[in-house]
Amino acid sequence: MSLMISRFASLRQLTLFFILTVLAQPSALAEENQAESETAESEGWKAIVRSSPYWVSQGVYRNILTIRRWVLAENGYCSNPERHILFDMRGQFLGWISNDADREVTQKRLNDTRQSLYQEERAQEWIAGDAGTRGYPFALACDQPHVDLDASISRYLGKSDEDRLWGAWDDLSFGSKERPGSLHEALMHVTETRQQQGRLTLPDNLPRYLAGQLLIESGARVRAHSSANARGILQLSPPALKDCRIRPRNYWNRLAQFDCALRLTHQNARNLQPVFDERFGHLPESKQNELFLLLLVQAYHGGAGRVQALLDDETLAKPAEYFAVHHERYSAGDIAFGMVFHNLGRDRLGLASLYYVADVQLATEALCQTAGLKSTALCDRE
Repeated sequence: MSLMISRFASLRQLTLFFILTVLAQPSALAEENQAESETAESEGWKAIVRSSPYWVSQGVYRNILTIRRWVLAENGYCSNPERHILFDMRGQFLGWISNDADREVTQKRLNDTRQSLYQEERAQEWIAGDAGTRGYPFALACDQPHVDLDASISRYLGKSDEDRLWGAWDDLSFGSKERPGSLHEALMHVTETRQQQGRLTLPDNLPRYLAGQLLIESGARVRAHSSANARGILQLSPPALKDCRIRPRNYWNRLAQFDCALRLTHQNARNLQPVFDERFGHLPESKQNELFLLLLVQAYHGGAGRVQALLDDETLAKPAEYFAVHHERYSAGDIAFGMVFHNLGRDRLGLASLYYVADVQLATEALCQTAGLKSTALCDRE
């Protein structure tokens, strides 16, 4: 058996505006692919989450970013895509296995590894996983459909003529047939125009994260169309497109997609700001701003109502209540992830909720490391 364990420890309802769009992640294991709203059959891993003290969220943001970077970049322990990596409740990497062509054999390897990690006292608990149950320590397949960041950034920057655009939407006009522009230039044009018109009030760094979401949602492909019927560069659902008064002939219009996403994120921000201020208004300003941005990204993924519940629901807001009191011990990312982690299995919150925000963060970092964007308004805002 080919097996290697690393010795190095390293809107409560969906908003009408956005459909929950997550790239399908087929894997060698059904447990990697299961619905996040699991039943009592998987109480084992949920019990581990429920009994975890809040302090385990220290460093979780950095740790999850590390393992997702391996997946997105196909490097580190995911340099070979035919692997699964295992990690604990803090997002700390524990080990990896090589996949077998038979998914049942791969599943057994995972469970054997989990048991070994427990016996070696590198994991405090272990739960066997199967086709209908998530195991613990958690496992993540390296071989997942994911964004090719280099190709996506190239499309975003309009390196090829086919990725450049010009045209009009509503009262917006951008570029010309003779001088088309890039998606980046179009995003900044729409954002600045709407802000000058007084139609948007958004955090300064929001365009950066919207650009990152664009890369993760569609890979900057104009005709991206998900199995859930979300469409375009920002994967807007039919209800969202209708709410923005976009007619079917303009569903793929990239200016319209930017305008709609900005408008609806503006509305999400307005809805969340009062409850956020009540819970975290005493944090240092820079930490508040970073945390609020991460929660807006989470709201795009899973709905503003669900994020609001993490802030003010009697049960779901208990982690936020703790982090608000002890915020000095945690980064903004740790708080954002901890609020979700300690509610995994509730209100359709799952590991995909953490992966999405991590991937968007990694996409924004990759964008701002490119020579053409480092010193632009998109990245030069702190």
